[in-house]
Amino acid sequence: MESPVVIITGASRGIGRSTAGELTRRGYRTALVARSEDRLREVAAKTNGLAIVADITQPDQVKAIVAKTLEQFGRIDALVNCAGVAPSLMIEQMTVERWKEVIDTNLSAVFYLCKEVWETFKGQKNGVIVNLSSLAARDPFPGFLAYGSAKAGLHILGLSLARQGQEHGIRVHTLALGAVETDMFRQLMTPEQFPPSQTMTPHEVAQTIASCVTGELRHTSGEVIYLHKKV
Repeated sequence: MESPVVIITGASRGIGRSTAGELTRRGYRTALVARSEDRLREVAAKTNGLAIVADITQPDQVKAIVAKTLEQFGRIDALVNCAGVAPSLMIEQMTVERWKEVIDTNLSAVFYLCKEVWETFKGQKNGVIVNLSSLAARDPFPGFLAYGSAKAGLHILGLSLARQGQEHGIRVHTLALGAVETDMFRQLMTPEQFPPSQTMTPHEVAQTIASCVTGELRHTSGEVIYLHKKV
């Protein structure tokens, strides 16, 4: 059989980059999606993946991502939604444009991608979706009103899709993450505010994502898996 294929968004850095490496080691072929072309092509070169530079908040570009993946590989077995933005802004600072950017990137784009791969998964009678959420969905930092709202919506999206997909062999997993040592987190918190000893590494998260994709955690479809470092 041909090796399975996974689409990974936010693949140029952080958790997405680590997930690309982890799933490549487990025998997956990768379609890697991000907006930052140079970093993305660096990851693609290391994993022998397909680099797709795209803005996932644009439905037409999402259609192109899926079309290019099918053209290159002939199949899609998994979708891992790692891309996200997390500005810390109180309501007085939050503009309508910024609100839309956060909701579009963290929630709407996930819907666009899931919808676009859905018919392929139904036709194959199998498929896996992994969505990255956050502890902010239930206990947000100050200023995370938009980010937390988007991630809370992701929990319902994942549950609804898991229920609908069950009869078609489609699994949907949601990982609600605590602090992870990424560039995005360090733009919000200094090491003095939140020591590295209390954060997870991207590789640790990638291993759990891979366990969802490969089926080791198949019985958690529809659930929210809370993942954080115990200190």
